Amino acid sequence: MEDDKKRYTLAILVNNRSGVLMRVVGLFSRRGYNIDALSVGETENQKISRITIVVTADRQIVDQIKRQVEKLVDVIRVFEMTEHGSLQRELVLVKIKAGDKTRTEIVEIGEIFKSKIIDVTPTTITMMLTGSLEKLDSFMALIRPYGIVEMSRTGITALERGSRSLIEIGHEEDYGEIEN
Repeated sequence: MEDDKKRYTLAILVNNRSGVLMRVVGLFSRRGYNIDALSVGETENQKISRITIVVTADRQIVDQIKRQVEKLVDVIRVFEMTEHGSLQRELVLVKIKAGDKTRTEIVEIGEIFKSKIIDVTPTTITMMLTGSLEKLDSFMALIRPYGIVEMSRTGITALERGSRSLIEIGHEEDYGEIEN
């Protein structure tokens, strides 16, 4: 049912090797799962990359996705990042139409959302903003009437709250608590 679907954020730790991202994304594509957001980068360990994927699905599909991704070569672990148990942020760059009459209003909206002006021309203002999906969507709703010339979003990136890394949390689940 469409009503049962919600957004899930998955953090996937993988070996930092060529072709791993293609295999993970290819699994989503072959199964007909749509990816809402995707970000990937090296972790604190150069041998490990972290893929963060946001998907809208029902609980059963997300559990199936997690099991299938964990079976892929070079996947170390798949974690579901909960809304309250993780810190999730996104970066947006947005170029907005701004004439003499609207420039001040746009700047004031940007200040409310703690955006940073990174470029100004006689007809546009380009702003950079980071935050939660809700914050960015609220900002976009307010500036959309002025006219968005161009926009780029990074996709969600997330970290688990607290002092432990996902590798430590994963090992605790498998082997009991890690001693420091």
